[in-house]
Amino acid sequence: MNQHSRLIVLKSPEGSEVAVWPAMQGCVLTSTADGDAGRSFGWVNEQLIASGKIQQHINAVGGEDRLWLGPEGGQYSIFFAPGAPFDLEHWYTPAALDTEAFAISSESPDRVSFTKQIQLTNYSGTDFNVRIDRIVSLLNRQQVQNDLNIDLPAEVKAVGYESENTLTNVSSKAMQRSTGVLSLWVLGQFRAAPESTIILPVKPGPVDQLGRVVKTDYFGTVPPSRIDITPKAVFFRADSNFRSKLGLNPKRSEGVIGSYDPEHHVLTIVQFNQEPTAEYANSAWELQKAPYAGDVANCYNDGVPAPGKPQLGHFYELESSSPAKALAPRASVEHTQRTIHLVAAQPELDRIAVKVLGIRLAAVDRFASPGKP
Repeated sequence: MNQHSRLIVLKSPEGSEVAVWPAMQGCVLTSTADGDAGRSFGWVNEQLIASGKIQQHINAVGGEDRLWLGPEGGQYSIFFAPGAPFDLEHWYTPAALDTEAFAISSESPDRVSFTKQIQLTNYSGTDFNVRIDRIVSLLNRQQVQNDLNIDLPAEVKAVGYESENTLTNVSSKAMQRSTGVLSLWVLGQFRAAPESTIILPVKPGPVDQLGRVVKTDYFGTVPPSRIDITPKAVFFRADSNFRSKLGLNPKRSEGVIGSYDPEHHVLTIVQFNQEPTAEYANSAWELQKAPYAGDVANCYNDGVPAPGKPQLGHFYELESSSPAKALAPRASVEHTQRTIHLVAAQPELDRIAVKVLGIRLAAVDRFASPGKP
């Protein structure tokens, strides 16, 4: 990890900026809606970056939009060696997704493109040879309004960007469901605050048709005080005080998730493309009965992983994945994730939340601070 490698800063005339780091897989490290005067939205592990040290299991430098491949757990995992136990001691992030640079293929004031060829072996011993193509684009204010399908008053400050990611099988052999396939996985790490809340809009309907409303058992039981499952949305604490993770299957997902930080007046919207009838990789840390019944969207709240173990950082994550497809030689799968941060007084953010997420911010306030009048 080269802490001195350059950042590419994409800038708009309106003052929004996005910092992209080629040396760390072309990740979006952070962004701001108001230039140097604005809040930096991404969680950045400044201490680790400054040290220049390489960590054993993961180099959690941070980043609002970073690219991984799935699945993480299960018999087709690319994070566990063949036969290894599914625990933190045996979990390793592949170097190509952790410490290796992506090559810049093109660059302009509002867009940068990357490419990377990767070889991987999964838990079942299957070898993969794939190419990643990734484009990070800064969105102007009109594009943000179009993507949200809403007019933004001048007092609402905004920054938006998207990553377009393509996974191509460059092997001479087709991928096989019976030995494992890969999926694109985009994860955003954001700065946690005491009352930060993740918002997962959900499609209502019977469990026998749409599956369970939300998967909550990735890392054990989530205490009732940290989650609220309502008919329209799931609210989840994002204060980085308890390690936990949720998932939405493609039939429950609305193709959008978000978060709200009332202390800093920030509403974050993450949009992504999805296929409701497609198969998605199951990343649960176990040998799985249904390895292709995974989630299209996830969220994560950091915390101490076990007594005596260090916490990665004070952040939460908003994530989405592509379908897991058995790609023929030269065939590809694509996935786009769009992130928009909005800064304004609560009444303006409430109007946007109702339109885009289908919830009132008052409901989030009641969950985040149940004792407040």
